[in-house]
Amino acid sequence: MIYTVTFNPSLDYVVTVKDFTIGIVNRTEDEILFPGGKGINVSMVLRNLGQESIALGFTAGFTGAEITKRLEEKGVCADFIQAAEGISRINVKLRSGQETEINGQGPVILPEDIQKLYRKLDTLEAGDILVLAGSIPDGMPRTAYCDICENLKNRDIRIVADATRDLLLNVLPYRPFLIKPNHHELGEIFGVQLREKDEVAAYARRLQDKGARNILVSMAGEGAVLVTEDGREFRAKAPAGKVINSVGAGDSMVAGFLAGFLETEDYRSAFIWGVCAGSASAFSRELATKEEVEALIRQSEALF
Repeated sequence: MIYTVTFNPSLDYVVTVKDFTIGIVNRTEDEILFPGGKGINVSMVLRNLGQESIALGFTAGFTGAEITKRLEEKGVCADFIQAAEGISRINVKLRSGQETEINGQGPVILPEDIQKLYRKLDTLEAGDILVLAGSIPDGMPRTAYCDICENLKNRDIRIVADATRDLLLNVLPYRPFLIKPNHHELGEIFGVQLREKDEVAAYARRLQDKGARNILVSMAGEGAVLVTEDGREFRAKAPAGKVINSVGAGDSMVAGFLAGFLETEDYRSAFIWGVCAGSASAFSRELATKEEVEALIRQSEALF
């Protein structure tokens, strides 16, 4: 089974406003409301690609109930811990020429809530996959990723980590199955700017030396690079298409990679599925469907 953890889920309210102007009443041309958070995005795309997962994390209040309801309507199994104080956040994403985001704070997570999460994680079995994605909300220990990895070590749980800087670096000694920084995040770790795939591959291998088994690096319009635990390296150009929605593209890449790997146990196939799933979400109003991913795979074979 695949489990995803989203510490601070949200309702994402995505609105399009023509020529947004501060200080006056603006009216939307288009609006979408859907469950948000990196792990939740992974679970939703996995479901679209035919893979089951269980979404874990913390929710609260009426917004938390709506997140659970909408996930279950999409066929995603949600097993959140209900926090007693506050509400799950609403994130506003405004599209008007450029994208602007206003993210809420989320509920108060108490130590006893964290212990409830650990008890759920204690039920994972050998061969399961655990996706840790996104930031850690205020009030939780900054060591949460490490604490989870420490609790699960030596149990043959395949850890996937999609986070930034120290959150990512601190899990490397636990030999995560997959990490997915983008090229900017990879550069920030080492204090450099990375533009070329040769540079990205070289620095990805440095993370491999620190413990990561497979490193998938997204490069937006420049494509992606995968460095695998068996010493191989794969590169891809970005599939052609108009970017409509950047939200969830990286999470979709993780979901596509996992779905492809579970189907084939082949890293090249997993890489192709990951790149095309990320691009399919970027080219759509919502997250990628299996039909959209398969169409991109057929169109983009020459890119791999």
